[in-house]
Amino acid sequence: MNERILKLYLVLRALSDERGQDLIEYVLVGGIVALGAIAGMQTLGTDVNEAFSAIGVKLQTYTS
Repeated sequence: MNERILKLYLVLRALSDERGQDLIEYVLVGGIVALGAIAGMQTLGTDVNEAFSAIGVKLQTYTS
């Protein structure tokens, strides 16, 4: 009887162990931040490309 209670206690204790929970939360937050950064960089890259294209066109008209 005592062995069964001990086994049950050990199983319940293992299920309530939350040491790995912090790591999982940090990984999820890091993933969300990375996705946001990727989306932002794509938009920013497009805007920067358009700005440099406009500058290039103006420079060509002034030098020609």
